[in-house]
Amino acid sequence: MSTHPGRPLPLPAASVPAGCTSWSGEHPRRWLDALPPCWVPLPTRAGHLVAASAATAGITGLLALPAGWRPWAAALLALHGLWLCVRPEIVPVSAPVLAVLLAVLRPGRLWPVAVLVLASVWAVAALRLVMRRRQRGRVRYAAGGTTAPLPDAGRSLPRGLLLMGCGAVLLALGLGAAAVLPAHGPDAGEGARALPALAWLVAGQGLTALVSGLLGRRRATVLRAAAAPVLRVLVREGADGDTEVFAAGDTAGTRPLFRVAVTEVRDAEPGDEDDADSTDDEEELEEFLERIDREGPGPLREAVLYGVPCDGAEILLVTAAEKADAPPVVERSSGPVRPLSEASVRRLTAAERRRAARRTAYAELSRSAGEAVAGKADGAAPAGIRQWRAGLLHRLCALLLVLWGSGFFWGATGGWRGVLGALAGFAGALWLPHWLAWRITADSEGLWFNGLRGPRHLPWDEIRTVTCTSTELKVDSRRASFTPWSAAAPRWPWLERRFGLVHPHERTASEITALWRDPSLRPSVPADADRRGRPLWPLALVLAAGWTAALLLLW
Repeated sequence: MSTHPGRPLPLPAASVPAGCTSWSGEHPRRWLDALPPCWVPLPTRAGHLVAASAATAGITGLLALPAGWRPWAAALLALHGLWLCVRPEIVPVSAPVLAVLLAVLRPGRLWPVAVLVLASVWAVAALRLVMRRRQRGRVRYAAGGTTAPLPDAGRSLPRGLLLMGCGAVLLALGLGAAAVLPAHGPDAGEGARALPALAWLVAGQGLTALVSGLLGRRRATVLRAAAAPVLRVLVREGADGDTEVFAAGDTAGTRPLFRVAVTEVRDAEPGDEDDADSTDDEEELEEFLERIDREGPGPLREAVLYGVPCDGAEILLVTAAEKADAPPVVERSSGPVRPLSEASVRRLTAAERRRAARRTAYAELSRSAGEAVAGKADGAAPAGIRQWRAGLLHRLCALLLVLWGSGFFWGATGGWRGVLGALAGFAGALWLPHWLAWRITADSEGLWFNGLRGPRHLPWDEIRTVTCTSTELKVDSRRASFTPWSAAAPRWPWLERRFGLVHPHERTASEITALWRDPSLRPSVPADADRRGRPLWPLALVLAAGWTAALLLLW
C-alpha cells in the first residue's frame, strides 16, 4: 500500500525512551490473532458509523410505524445495533435491562424475537470486550515491561469535552421532548408515533455521544496517570487524514495494524505567545493545506507508541517529522483505536490501487495538456490573452439541479410555497451566475476571475495551488485575504480512462499550471477591462426576475 518507497523517516535517538523495544516479529501477528471474528462488527472509518446511525434510524421507523411498537421500545432496541458498533461497553448493561422491560411490558408484536436479538447482541458485545483484554495482554508482553511517562503528562486535556457537551444537550432535548409529547398506543396514527420515536432516538444518540466522551476522557486520563508501556512502530498519515500504525519491521507499509485519529500537541512558551501566534497560525495553515492537497497516504515515519493499543483504546505517538530538520511531533489520540482486519486491509489496498491508477491517468492527461500549451508557444512569441469559461456541461448540470431542487417546494401549498420559492430564488440568483458564466482570463499580470461584483485579480507570483480534485477545479492564493476560487462539474473517472477523455477541469488546470510554472509561456500583454471579466450581477437580476415571474404565473 505504500506510495513512498524507501526507508522510513528516522526518529532521533533522544526521543526514544531507554529500553524501548520494537513491535515486530511475531508480536504484531499475535496481536492481530486476538481480533474478534470477521462476523463481529468492527468499524474502521467514519463511514461505518454514519451507516450504523442511518440503520438505527431506519429500524426505529420500521418498529414504531408499521410494526406498531411503543416509541421508547422501538428506539432503544434499534440503538443496540449502533452501540454494538460504536460503544459495546453499554450493551452488557443495557441489553439485559431492555430484555426484562420487553418481557414485562410487551410494548409491541414479536417481543420474544426481540429478546432473542438482544441476547445475541449481548453475546457479541461480550466477545468483543473479551478480545480487547486479550489484545492488551499481548501488547504488554511485547513491551517487555518497559514503561515511560507521557510527554504531555500534566498538560490540559481536551479529549472528550466536545462529545460530552453535545451528548448532554442531545440527551436533555430528547428526553424533554419525549416527556412533553403525549403518549400514544399502537392504534394511534403514524404521525403521532413518529415524533416520540424521534425524540427517543435523539436521546439515545445523545447518550451515545456522552458515554463516548466520558470513556475517551477517562481512558486518556488513566493513560497519563502513570508511566505507560512503550513500543517502537512505524506510522503514516492515511489518505483520509487518520494515522495508520505499522509494525516496526514493516518498512514497505504493506499491512497497517490499526488506525487512529490524532491531534498534534504543540509546545507553547508563556513569554513567546504574543510574538509567535501569527507565525504559528500561518505555519499550521500551510501544513494543513499541504495535507489536503496531497493525494494518497503520507510517507512512513518512525515513531514511539505510548499506551496499550486495542479496540477502543487511547494512545500517544512521538513521530518523526515529515520535514527535514524539524523536531519530532507529539500526537495524542483524538478518537479510539480502530484495529484493521484482513478484510479491511484488502479493501484499503484495493482503494489505494484505484487511487494510484486514477492519479497516473490524470497525470498523463495533465502532461499532455501542458505539452499542448507549450507546443503552441514553442519557437514563437508568448501567446496572447487566454481564457477559460463555463461550458455546456456546467449549464446542463445547473439546469438539472434547478429542476431537482424545485421539487422540494413545488408540492407545498399556501404560504409555504411562496416562502420556499423566495428562498430558492434568492439562493439561485447568488449561486447560478457563477456556475453558468464563470470565466478565467490569463494575461501578463496574472489571472482574472469574474464575479457578482466584478473581476478579482491574482498575480502569477501569488498563486499557491491550481488543482483539479474529484469534481472541483480550484485556484488558491498565498495571500490570506484571497477567497479561493472554485467551479464544480461531475466527472466519471472510469469513462475518462476507458476512452482517453480529458475532463474540461483537468485541461483547464493543466494549462493554467503550465503558464504558472513557465513564465515564457505567459501572455505578453495585459488584458483590457472588458476581457478581465464583467460583473455577473446583471445576470443574477435577470434570473431573479424570471424566477419571480414564474412563481406569480403558476401560483
